[in-house]
Amino acid sequence: MGRRTGRGAAVWRAVVRSAVVAAVLCVPSALLPGRVAMAAPDVPSYAFADDVRSAPATTGTTGAARLEPGVTYRSSLQGEDKAYYRLELDGTSDVYVSVTAIPRAGATLSAGDGISVSVQDADSVTCSSDSVTVGAAGSPQPLTAWGARELLPGKGLCQKAGTYYVVVERTGSGSGSGSGTGTGTGSGEEDTDLSDGRTWDLELAPVSEAPLVKAAATRVPEVWDSSTPAPPVDEPVSVRGGAGFAEATAVKQGVWSDEIVPGQTLFYKVPVDWGQQLSATVDLGSAGKNSGYVVDALEMTLHNPVRASVKDTGIGYGGSQKSASLPPVPPVGYANRYAPTDPTKSLRFAGSYYLVVHLAAQVADRFGEGPYGLTLRVRLGGSVQTGPGYARQSVPRGFFDVGAPDPVPSGGGGSAGADASGDGASGGDPAMKAVAVGGIGTGSVLLMVLGVWTLTARRRAAAQMRVNAQNPTA
Repeated sequence: MGRRTGRGAAVWRAVVRSAVVAAVLCVPSALLPGRVAMAAPDVPSYAFADDVRSAPATTGTTGAARLEPGVTYRSSLQGEDKAYYRLELDGTSDVYVSVTAIPRAGATLSAGDGISVSVQDADSVTCSSDSVTVGAAGSPQPLTAWGARELLPGKGLCQKAGTYYVVVERTGSGSGSGSGTGTGTGSGEEDTDLSDGRTWDLELAPVSEAPLVKAAATRVPEVWDSSTPAPPVDEPVSVRGGAGFAEATAVKQGVWSDEIVPGQTLFYKVPVDWGQQLSATVDLGSAGKNSGYVVDALEMTLHNPVRASVKDTGIGYGGSQKSASLPPVPPVGYANRYAPTDPTKSLRFAGSYYLVVHLAAQVADRFGEGPYGLTLRVRLGGSVQTGPGYARQSVPRGFFDVGAPDPVPSGGGGSAGADASGDGASGGDPAMKAVAVGGIGTGSVLLMVLGVWTLTARRRAAAQMRVNAQNPTA
């Protein structure tokens, strides 16, 4: 009996150890609590959408991959070649295509390096064009430009159903120096020799906006509150910014604290309804030393729901704390699309607006690798208004609606605006939810295994006691 008890205890300890190890291994290391809140020492790579599809680029219209609204695609841009993609459009919907190019971390870039995006019809008529560059700092970062086929009263071009093409190309010093191999693979392989020595990955996100049930006013409001509002001063709530549009961290009105390392770009999204007016301020904390000055050290850009740039702001950095605010922008309204210029023209949709913050890689050379404290102050002014009345759902469905609010971490500050949760904060962290679910599931298995073992051990012990009672000399 003693030997059985000793062997049983050893087996029990082995079972417990195995179950605990299994419980830990069942939870991916990336989801463990310590890994979620920590700032990565290296610059994280751009986070593409989980359901991203491949769309190989072609150097001409023949054989161009078709882009479907509502689907996110991954491709690449190589050398001096243009990259072509195809759209098959009806004659009633507006279609927007954003293109985000991702230069590799550590690349050597000039101020004018960037991308241009245009939408053309089958007769080579340009419907729209947009371009973006890395700016004076030359710091590698995601660059987003967009194109559109809009159906506007009185506009005679690009108004019919048919085949259209999205054309993407490099601009600046690297645009004519590559060897270009013909078609992109979407894999980001190092197969060209540009000024940065790399192929640029691309993320393409086409969206279709439905027509209205009845025509709306085309007159843009001439009067709006253009004063600079006071930024919120609530107690900051800790969040972790996303590494791409698809993983942008949702925030609402309030004050949010984060950390950023040189070369990193953080993405946040704010639900903005019709009639609301967004303002934002970003504060960069002081460094441990004062060693020179970096021009355009910190940049913050506001993008609308289709990822078109609305407005941006930037600051130089000399090691002491700095703050930058977006210039005032008008309230969101459907009629803004008829404005002659941005930013009003871009504030045409309700939905998720993005705040994209980048800290130049050169900051590390002057002031160290960080991380650096970051504070984001978000305010929503204006009053919510009724939407324009779409005739059908846009693609993706509900894209231009604010939608139901998500849970918000306590203490986020502010009462206006739709609620939203921030990754890394209590109550809304998907990683912690996954850990909890995994823990519950693994714990249930552990309890079941231990329960079965205990029951078996007790039955064996009872049986042995009966044997010993019947055979005292055994």
